[in-house]
Amino acid sequence: MEVTREKSILEYFYHWEKHTPNEVFLKQPFGDDFLDFTWQKAGEQIRKLSNYIKSLGLAPKSNIALISKNCAEWIITDLAIMHSGHVSVPMYPTLTAAQVNQILVHSEAKLVFIGKLDDWQHMKAGIPSNLQCISFPNYNADDEHAQWDDIMANYPIDTQDTLPNGNELFTIIYTSGTTGNPKGVMVDFAAVSECLYATRNFVFAERTGTRFFSYLPLCHIAERNIVESLAIVTGGVIFFAENLDTFSKNLQNANPTHFLAVPRIWTKFQLGILSKLPQKKLNILLRIPIVSSLIKKKIKKGLGLSETWMCYTGAAPMPVSLIQWFGKLGIDIHEAYGMTENLGAVCMMPLGKKVEGSVGKVYPGMEVNIDKDTGEILTRSKWNMLGYYKEPQMTAETLDKEGWIHTGDVGELDNDGYLKITGRVKEMYKTSKGEYVAPAQIEMGFAENSNVEQICVVGQNLPQPLALVVLSDIGRKVSRAELVENFKEQLNTLNPTLKSYEKVKKIVVLKELWTVENNKMTPTMKIKRNVIEKEFEPSYEKWYEDSQVIIFE
Repeated sequence: MEVTREKSILEYFYHWEKHTPNEVFLKQPFGDDFLDFTWQKAGEQIRKLSNYIKSLGLAPKSNIALISKNCAEWIITDLAIMHSGHVSVPMYPTLTAAQVNQILVHSEAKLVFIGKLDDWQHMKAGIPSNLQCISFPNYNADDEHAQWDDIMANYPIDTQDTLPNGNELFTIIYTSGTTGNPKGVMVDFAAVSECLYATRNFVFAERTGTRFFSYLPLCHIAERNIVESLAIVTGGVIFFAENLDTFSKNLQNANPTHFLAVPRIWTKFQLGILSKLPQKKLNILLRIPIVSSLIKKKIKKGLGLSETWMCYTGAAPMPVSLIQWFGKLGIDIHEAYGMTENLGAVCMMPLGKKVEGSVGKVYPGMEVNIDKDTGEILTRSKWNMLGYYKEPQMTAETLDKEGWIHTGDVGELDNDGYLKITGRVKEMYKTSKGEYVAPAQIEMGFAENSNVEQICVVGQNLPQPLALVVLSDIGRKVSRAELVENFKEQLNTLNPTLKSYEKVKKIVVLKELWTVENNKMTPTMKIKRNVIEKEFEPSYEKWYEDSQVIIFE
């Protein structure tokens, strides 16, 4: 199907609903079985749900919230909100009750869909008492809510095709918030259409039979673009993960043509492979031509990526060494860069034209400028956000009068349009010597150490940085003496490559894994640097003065 600047997501859906009604669009796993939704079946549910929403008499372009883990009904609800002429407000399924309340109140949501959740009983206290709720089927339905199945049984199909104007508000995406309260990024339909058109040759080209695996939060711009939008544009199939325990089996069943994973997921895959096939043995096997081919096929099949022709990564820095490691296995990972405010679409590594150390080539239609004084990356395009919902001051701080988005990232742009990220403006800190340190660049130096799963380099007001690390499963099985030797060797290798004020003084091994649940990671698996620093800062000086180079908490 031709991709144009004029078509909205709904129009692409209508095309497949009409021309391939009996082809499967959504596959929801339940154990060993799947609940399949064809384009026609999904269309019927979208249109009934749209009729129900219209029956409520909401004001035009009302904000409608959606709280759920990824599932078929998430996609159906999102399209139904568009079809009914309203604005979606998707929310992370891991929020606390207070966070739920903050977003629902701030967004002035008039209705909220409640779906697949692990902790609904604790979240529900955040729902304002006067806000009507609708429960998805198949999950933890709440008897107090309007029920999905009742709506499907009692409301007719809305046969009209809604054709939104480009300047109409499509969605308000609340950022995951590494610091402070999340901000509501306003996106119109024209921005989405322009973004799809500009990136079409980078991300899906002229291929059919696309399959996608949905497990990263659909409320995040990356999953919504690369899974939901691309599947609808290409007429593809979306498979979902049932839960964490079935993730591997679900991914193998999907065997996607497109697969998106944040760096932490790729690291987990790597550590899983190395736990079964140590690096030295893997290196030997990859040198034997026939065996190498068999090993690569077996690893890709085991991961569920044997037919994947486009692997993506983004949301956080990806070490070059990790991309190279997977490349040796025949898994070609393409890094992408962007933020919610520019629909996550600044640049991507093009097929067959990699420039190592960069995050890809700037998309057509995207302007990138590097601030001469600070090195900050500025972006401008037709898919800029409209601004932050009800936050004009915050909008002015990020989106200037000339239309440039101030990303907060520091970087370099080469003459061929490839962008390199060197740090974050807000993450850079000053040592006691008065020098500025970009911790992300130092952290990259630990990427090849299979004993390390997570790392945060700190050192505000210290003479030299400290590296706080969390051990991987592999590292936890190694003796303390071996770890000390390994980490000392790591420092001896890394420090000579760093500037004098960047050299890591100590490595501190922490006990607790950083997770979303303990508030040390965002739902998109980026570390919350400010939370980690706040918790451990009282110990910095003690650790720094300790006689040991490798310290165990």
